[in-house]
Amino acid sequence: MVLTSHSQPYPSAEICEYLKKTFALSDNALELGIKQSIQENAPLSIVLLTYGLITLSDYQEFLHWLDTN
Repeated sequence: MVLTSHSQPYPSAEICEYLKKTFALSDNALELGIKQSIQENAPLSIVLLTYGLITLSDYQEFLHWLDTN
């Protein structure tokens, strides 16, 4: 588990749409990731990777997208 000192914000609609379209995450998978991210106070990208909802290359692509958008 990764903990941060700041509470995790709910992801924007743009981030949710990107994750669903790019990585074919279902609504349920995304909801699980968001719920765990908030509960564990961990970044959504880390939770998605930890739960196997995205691959390491997906994780890197997502981080790149976050940096550029």
